[in-house]
Amino acid sequence: MKKGIRILVCCLGFLAFSQNNQHFDEANALYNDGKYAEAIDTYEAILETGEHSAEVYFNLGNANYKLNNIAPSVYYYEKALLLNPNDPDIKNNLAYAQNMTIDAIDIAPQVGFARIINNVVNTFGIDAWAKIAIAGVIVFVLLFLMYHFSYATSRKRIAFVVSILSLFLACFSIAMAFQKERLDSKDNPAIVFAQESRVKSEANRVSEEVFRLHEGTKVQVLESYKDWKKIQLSDNSTGWIPAADIKMIKSF
Repeated sequence: MKKGIRILVCCLGFLAFSQNNQHFDEANALYNDGKYAEAIDTYEAILETGEHSAEVYFNLGNANYKLNNIAPSVYYYEKALLLNPNDPDIKNNLAYAQNMTIDAIDIAPQVGFARIINNVVNTFGIDAWAKIAIAGVIVFVLLFLMYHFSYATSRKRIAFVVSILSLFLACFSIAMAFQKERLDSKDNPAIVFAQESRVKSEANRVSEEVFRLHEGTKVQVLESYKDWKKIQLSDNSTGWIPAADIKMIKSF
């Protein structure tokens, strides 16, 4: 019975994969014919099946860009970049889409020791730091064994020094992995979808307006309260925005 269920699941998965490939080709054909709205509907039909790929989001960004849909184009490019952070085409098209936004917000520079640490932490992802840590531990164990069983003084000295360095590298990589995880957990980007949104000093509509944002602007979400989100801009300005005015990039 369980074997039959597995076969059925595999068959359904293969069928869904084939249908998504067909929809993807259809959407691409519509895009090439200049039927951008129809292409968007077809790409979104793929997303509704639960398949999320950088290619689909990238093409959605392209189709929305052609229609001058500022917020959706930036939003989908950002999601594509999240899934494929090293793709130069995504980065290039995202820059074009961001040029259509109205809000010109400065980036507050990081200074001092925090800047150095963040630069080092962001050199690799969590998985890469973890692999470096594992490699460091393995090298440490091997060299420690060499130190223990070696009789030559020079070999013992070299094995000891390098093993200590390997252990230090492993501990350092573990610390960087935890720091990277902490930074990633605090990273909650969103895109403003409202044509114009009034950001308030408190989470209610009668509070003072601190500034206004327009579609396509990227913000960081700090916290939530009822139907409001506390956001922070790249210049460190903060305020409360209606939750309906933004879409979270990391939500799939």
